[in-house]
Amino acid sequence: MLAPMTEQTESRKQRAARRAGEFPPAPAPLPRPVPDSHTHLDITISEAGVPPRRTSTAQAVGVGAAGGPAAGPTHTAGGPRAVGDPIQAVVEAAAEVGVDRLVQVGVDVDSSRWGAEMAQRYPAVVATVALHPNEAPRLAELDEALRVVESLAGQDRVRGVGETGMDFFRTGEQGRAAQEVSFRAHIDIAKRYGRTLVVHDRDAHDDVLRILDDEGAPETVVMHCFSGDAEFARACVRRGYLLSFAGTVTFSSATALREAAAVTPLDHLLVETDAPYLTPVPHRGRPNASYLIPLTVRSLAATTGSDLDELCAALSRTGERAFGPW
Repeated sequence: MLAPMTEQTESRKQRAARRAGEFPPAPAPLPRPVPDSHTHLDITISEAGVPPRRTSTAQAVGVGAAGGPAAGPTHTAGGPRAVGDPIQAVVEAAAEVGVDRLVQVGVDVDSSRWGAEMAQRYPAVVATVALHPNEAPRLAELDEALRVVESLAGQDRVRGVGETGMDFFRTGEQGRAAQEVSFRAHIDIAKRYGRTLVVHDRDAHDDVLRILDDEGAPETVVMHCFSGDAEFARACVRRGYLLSFAGTVTFSSATALREAAAVTPLDHLLVETDAPYLTPVPHRGRPNASYLIPLTVRSLAATTGSDLDELCAALSRTGERAFGPW
């Protein structure tokens, strides 16, 4: 999650009001279903509401809200939807374009608890639990918060520990020691519980690799919202890490990011929204949600020179390798 972690409640309400109802139209569905490897359903719903729906697309792509056969009618953006259950509405909107599995990512104690509960309630959703690196320096009781994360990590529907890592963009020198303590603790939890480690790395490539090398990485590591160049991508792939690309790969300024994607083997690629942030082109600046993943996937197919169907199949396999069967 790239949103400022220190903004005041009032400004957040203002941003939510500004974003409400501004979701872009749904893109064309993918030929095969893929997972969204990193989303924030709680923030999406609270800031922007629920996205639009396509008409009869669920039947066309053959997937339902939980990744199974589609059932029942679908509706246009202006028609009926699961208004009483906004999470189900987000899940269904995504499934209609072929995004049938979602990874709900925790960033603090409350969101981690919430995500673990949602994963129990919605078959299309699995969760990760963690303290965001920008959260760690703010906690007077960091050890207690880490104990809560560990208590959730063993749940069956919790498949990852993260997003954790290092962020030198929003947290200055004074907070880096706490970030490192927290990151090392999350690595330990992930290894002891056999969970995928979801890494937030912002302006901290060298330190992230240093700490992972020092601690010994878990079996599966996902570099969330990959932001490095081709050289850093190769360094991660050599270590066996998975690289998850967000809507940023579609930005005109992201040449280095596309070069990184181009040198990443298909079986090391994941795709994500980081919703409600990082909305792909041509809708940059509007709220993001899992149903917009097809725009990023098509951009990745063009960048990597991959057949779209082949890429979707690879993304699906790698998603399940990282987070298990839904």
